[in-house]
Amino acid sequence: MPKIKTKSGAAKRIKKLKSGLFKRAKAYKSHILGFKDRKRKRNLRKQTYVAKANVKAVRRLLPN
Repeated sequence: MPKIKTKSGAAKRIKKLKSGLFKRAKAYKSHILGFKDRKRKRNLRKQTYVAKANVKAVRRLLPN
């Protein structure tokens, strides 16, 4: 059985925590920020966790 390669794009965006959860950045913070209010942009800066529904798929992307 060959080794499973890590998807490098996912590795750059998602970090695995000791607890087994995956940490990620929020989307919609890169451009067209003029109409988004200050509070929304501030909350988009924060990190969040990968949803439980997507954890299985992320584990496949980051096997190591």
